[in-house]
Amino acid sequence: MKRAKVAVLISGKGTNMAALLYASRQAGAAYNIVLVASNDPEAEGLRLAEAEGVETFALSHRGISRADHDAAMDCAVREAGAEYIALAGYMRILGTEFVSRWEGRMLNVHPSLLPKYPGLDTHARAIEAGDAHAGASVHLVTDDLDMGEVLGRAEVAILPGDTAETLAERVKLAEHQLYPRVLSEYAARPFDPTWLVARVRERAMALPEAEETLSHGMPCFGIVKGKKFAWVSVDHHGDGITALLAKISGADEQAQLIENDPARYYRPPYFGDGWIGIRLDLGDTDWASVEDWLSRSWRAVAPKRLTSLMDAADQF
Repeated sequence: MKRAKVAVLISGKGTNMAALLYASRQAGAAYNIVLVASNDPEAEGLRLAEAEGVETFALSHRGISRADHDAAMDCAVREAGAEYIALAGYMRILGTEFVSRWEGRMLNVHPSLLPKYPGLDTHARAIEAGDAHAGASVHLVTDDLDMGEVLGRAEVAILPGDTAETLAERVKLAEHQLYPRVLSEYAARPFDPTWLVARVRERAMALPEAEETLSHGMPCFGIVKGKKFAWVSVDHHGDGITALLAKISGADEQAQLIENDPARYYRPPYFGDGWIGIRLDLGDTDWASVEDWLSRSWRAVAPKRLTSLMDAADQF
């Protein structure tokens, strides 16, 4: 499996960065660290990254606008070829433009069991509330601070006599184990057949009167009491491919698609000239395009009563 390229942003010691880095070198990891960047040129984590042979970038945020600093960080991340960003103790609030540009591809670790206690002083707040457990959460980064989708949590018991400092030490250990696992799982999703099938299913079953069956050993989508409009081929006959099979106009369109992008499109065996195979496991699937393919394929087999209803709905 292709490993995703990850940039890690830090501001200090970089202990979570180190956990991510060392985990990335274990068998089965789904990512590599290609850059460690910081808003503090003196950050200790930069020295560790350099010693481990990882490219680094540093630019102080002092005396520079937030927008310009964000732009410089973004440029460094992109030049390193990163596909994801992992925030690991990066003590800067990123601007809306930066966050939007990396939507769905930027993760952060937060020292609480979100949605409890976003923001600061999480350990003291958990102790004061009388909670039995504190912990850590890994979430997607959005404009709403610490409010993005939670991808994973790790609980840590609060002991009698705990202070914010003693609790923080144990939560940090949990972070070091949680963050690499969640990042690896998240980076692997674009190649995971189960996840890919689920994404197709969500879109196919949203079409009018769609149903799912199993046909030729593959998930198959059709219209109730009607024709089939899509299959998902998963390692069919051991080919190692996960692909959407959708209807097209014929041999000319099939040949044109394959000629234009032979890595993505192929002629599915046993399906003939009226179908195209669209690989979903290349790591860069355009899900809006998949939705369009499913809609077009559905229209090709749907009875007029359904397409008329769809056309009427599209006008509003």
